[in-house]
Order: sequence, then C-alpha cells, then structure tokens
Amino acid sequence: MDINNLVMLRKTSLVDYPGKVAAALFFCGCNLRCPWCQNRELVLASNAPDQAFISPDQALRHIEKRRAVLGGVVLSGGEPTLYHELPALITRVKAMGLPVKLDTNGMAPHVLETLFSQRETTPDYIALDLKLAPARYTLLGVKNPTARLKESAALIHTANVDHEFRSLALPHGFFTDNDIEALAPLVDHAPWFFRLFQPGNCLDPAWDTFPAAQKEDGARLAKKAAQLGKRANG
Repeated sequence: MDINNLVMLRKTSLVDYPGKVAAALFFCGCNLRCPWCQNRELVLASNAPDQAFISPDQALRHIEKRRAVLGGVVLSGGEPTLYHELPALITRVKAMGLPVKLDTNGMAPHVLETLFSQRETTPDYIALDLKLAPARYTLLGVKNPTARLKESAALIHTANVDHEFRSLALPHGFFTDNDIEALAPLVDHAPWFFRLFQPGNCLDPAWDTFPAAQKEDGARLAKKAAQLGKRANG
C-alpha cells in the first residue's frame, strides 16, 4: 500500500480554512517524525480502519457533489507535498471554483516552487508549520533542515498569496524563547499562531504521559514573537 496516495476526508470543517466552510483532505505519510504529533494514523497509516483511507480521486468526486455548499478545500496531513500529483489535484479543485489552502511543514521547497510556477497550481492560502529552531529539526529525523525552511519561507513570502505560520507550545518548556529567536527571521508580516499541545494519540506514546500545555505557555511564546515585531497570536 502506497500511503502517500491515500487521504482521509473531512467532509465539512469550520476550523481548517480561516473564514470558510471547507472540505479537508488529510494525506498519509510525512517526512518528519515529531514525537508529539497527534496524527499517528496518518503518519504511519496505522491504528485506523482501512475504510478511513480513500484515494484523492474519490475525495474529489465527493467534493464535486458538494461544491455549491463549500467555500474551499484544505490539503493537509501528514504532509501533502509528498503526493506526486499535488499540482494536478490543486488544478482540479480550482477548476471547480473552490480556493485551496495548503498546510505544509516546508521540508519540500522544490514542490512549492513547482506549485508557484503556474497560476492554476498556486494555492490560495498556505499555512507553514514551524516546529522548532531550524537546527533542532535533526531531532525530528531531518538532515539539512535549515536551508529547506529558509527556502520555503522565502518562496511563500514572494508568492503573493495569503499565508500564516503555526507553532505548537510544548510541555516542559520544550519549545523555548531561543526557538522563537531562531525562527523569527523566517516569519514575515503574516500572522504567527501558537497552539497548545494536548496529549493523546502521539507518535511517541511517551508524549501521551506529558501534561497539556497551558494558555500561559502559548501567551509567553507569542509575547516573545511580538517583541521581535511579529504578528503573534497565542
């Protein structure tokens, strides 16, 4: 089974695309191994019933039937840039008259460059996840992450599309002010959102024993980002 050619479909979402009622496709497979990731069934295509996974074609057929009531389509994951037919899929969605939001970890800047090369394959909105200081991505199983993140952030900045940045406030101060300082040069005028870690279904079960991040944890990180001139939301 090629998990990178399978998705889970959320038929209706009010939270995945800002200001829109959207359908969301969550792609299987990821090129990161964040131990706190709560999408274990997507990253590993495990712990989920077979019927939870469908092909992107099946998902698009469902979206086509409901396009009159949808305001957009979200491509998330896992990591959607691993899907080789992503440009064609975006083209098909936009041909329905629906805008596309892409969620990505930024580890495949060459894919973003391909998407931005043509209007019909350019997402209308992008969310770039910033996990840790670039140098710490080696903890997530990635080699040479700094160059990849810098290139992805630069491409998004110059693509003239709406976008946001997202980070996760982690327990025990695992995500620090030093991480904020290291990531800040990648963040432009767009909003930088700080969500709170909640244990449960983590890729590394040890993280399920950790406490949930508290509101003040996100507020502290957002304050640090704001001090650096960023539009932080904690």
